[in-house]
Amino acid sequence: MTIKPISILQIGEMPNGTPVREYTLTNQNGMVLKLLNLGGIITSLMVPDKHGDYQDIVLGYTSSADYISGNPNYFGAIIGRYGNRIANAEFNLDNEIYSLEANHISSNLHGGSQGFHTKIWDVEILENTVFQTLKLTYKSPDGEAGFPGNLLVNVYYTLTHNNELHISYEATTDKKTIVNLTQHTYFNLSGDFTKEVVDHECQFNADFFIPIDEEAIPNGIIESVENTVFDFRSFKKIGTDINAKDLQIKYGGGYDHTLVINGSGFRSLGEIVHRESGRKMQIFTDQPGFQLYTGNFLESDIACKSDAKLKKRTGFCIETQCFPNTPNQMEFPSAVLTPNNIYRTKTVFKFSV
Repeated sequence: MTIKPISILQIGEMPNGTPVREYTLTNQNGMVLKLLNLGGIITSLMVPDKHGDYQDIVLGYTSSADYISGNPNYFGAIIGRYGNRIANAEFNLDNEIYSLEANHISSNLHGGSQGFHTKIWDVEILENTVFQTLKLTYKSPDGEAGFPGNLLVNVYYTLTHNNELHISYEATTDKKTIVNLTQHTYFNLSGDFTKEVVDHECQFNADFFIPIDEEAIPNGIIESVENTVFDFRSFKKIGTDINAKDLQIKYGGGYDHTLVINGSGFRSLGEIVHRESGRKMQIFTDQPGFQLYTGNFLESDIACKSDAKLKKRTGFCIETQCFPNTPNQMEFPSAVLTPNNIYRTKTVFKFSV
């Protein structure tokens, strides 16, 4: 098929009048990716099922105004400066305490209520690339949301002809800081956003997980998945243990936990299959872990793409990242970025039937 050039459509504007634009990427198979300059939000991803029928498989709002007014569910957004939670909304770096917004009980979640998911990013359509690629850039000033350093962030979205979505992140700073960027798309491979994702089958290359307390903060221990509800080393439906009488499930309201990916370097995280549609999603990353979140708190009066009120567990997130509360857990892999280094990480979502 003839590949359409990347298109741009203004869908609204911020309260200060800044345009909110939607960019559409297409590959040679007909797969379509749509995303905003607001928060780098992925608003749509059209993927074929086993019959060759294309459906949108990412959860989102019916109205663009709901993205603009704050996106409380972080639908499809780039998360930063620090994805996941920082306990007590503070961290110590070189004997200096940095105070952050406590926007989730007593902790800081996803960089605060005005994190990267709420920012307008500069978008550049890259020319002379093999595949359609967008470069998103945001300059986070020193002290923004309480984080030190002027942070320059580039995020690249690439849609390949192998039905792969590549997301690459880069960041530099002029002052020692912490960084943990991720992507918060909610997937539902059925393409039916009225249905829960409990019938999706998962296989993860993760021998260990990170337990949490009642505020979803790690206790610093990494535990084996053996004989736990977190054992997805062989295919298991999301719903098999999601309502188990298990303290960790109780704390998360379902799955809202970091799994530790086996090995190091760029490698397979695992895959998720929806048998009825035939869709399969494989994930590859160089990150040490990922947050498995099963949309346990999605219920609200906001209309989603089904034109119905949001229902819990109608989408799942695979948030590749370093570990939660790493700045306060010295035994976890470091999230520190210094001026003489470049933060780089990459995640690939590959779709097939």
